[in-house]
Amino acid sequence: MSRRRTLGTKKKIALLVSAATVAGGGAFVMASTSNAAQTPKSAAESTVCLGLATALGNNQKFIADQRANPDAQSEARIANREAVVAEIERKQEASGCVAGESAQDSQATPPAQPAQSAPAENPGQPAQSAPAENPGGGAAASGQQVCNGSTVTLSGEGGAPAASSNQFPAGTKLKVTNLDNDKSTTVEVTSVSGSCVLLNNAAFEQVREPGKFLIRRAVIEKVG
Repeated sequence: MSRRRTLGTKKKIALLVSAATVAGGGAFVMASTSNAAQTPKSAAESTVCLGLATALGNNQKFIADQRANPDAQSEARIANREAVVAEIERKQEASGCVAGESAQDSQATPPAQPAQSAPAENPGQPAQSAPAENPGGGAAASGQQVCNGSTVTLSGEGGAPAASSNQFPAGTKLKVTNLDNDKSTTVEVTSVSGSCVLLNNAAFEQVREPGKFLIRRAVIEKVG
């Protein structure tokens, strides 16, 4: 009788240890799964999502501006950009980004600073104004770099390679160079947007890095 009770106790201990091991293993699996679910996006994924969010924000701002200041072509422009917004949201969902998440282009053009007068050398003579810097992109000379510091993304529009801008009139030619891969494209501005320069799908494909929807280091020049 004593032997049976001893064996029974050992079996109970073994069963308890096994249960604890299984429970611990389950807890480890759950913890690992939880950690994996909370793993942040990679740098590449973040760049893709940021580029799409910026493109979406630019198009939404353009639509809002057209509604606030409508003209004869606003209705057609809004309809076109709404289709573009839907396409960008589809790309966001396919890329694992938050569909509908938007971000405005953070590189806004700084306001022009008024020219400061230089102190006169002789008290009897009027002060001479210092030469003003060129504040407007539209007035830039050919070959001059414009939109300094701006990132470049896509408008989402189809068609032949082209650009849209809120600073340059239709017909202006701009050269956009992606410094991360040394690719460049020269395109003509064909429409208005809410950013210094947005490339349509075809133009963006000529200079983009694979899988990216944002060019962080770009040189933009006015040509022709």
